[in-house]
Amino acid sequence: MELVNEMIKNYPADLDGIDQEKLARCIRECLSCAQACTACADACLGEEDVAALVNCVRTNLDCADICFATGQVLSRHTGYDAAITRGMLEVCATACRACAELCEGHAAMEHCAQCAQECRICEQVCRELLATLG
Repeated sequence: MELVNEMIKNYPADLDGIDQEKLARCIRECLSCAQACTACADACLGEEDVAALVNCVRTNLDCADICFATGQVLSRHTGYDAAITRGMLEVCATACRACAELCEGHAAMEHCAQCAQECRICEQVCRELLATLG
């Protein structure tokens, strides 16, 4: 079992009916997407026409920060606040959608194609967890 699953399983209190598998997957995908977006931004900076990629770099870095923060918030269960969790998931899904759309426009660059794919997955997983929170 992965560390995320183990940490959720070993949490000493009830998780208030949260689907633990969806929670674990969402945490993993948020952190994975943060890494993909960070790497994509860095790869964009290595491209020949960096000036044409300024929006992509900015959107990648915003998405990376939001995904990382969402993964962190989802990893905390003491004093759980459903409104904050829902808000973070909404913002994360929105950032991922925006980043995917922008990177899809540069899909000829493999790093952007990969980033767009990871963002689409993260967006979907965030929305799936959000749907279970009511």
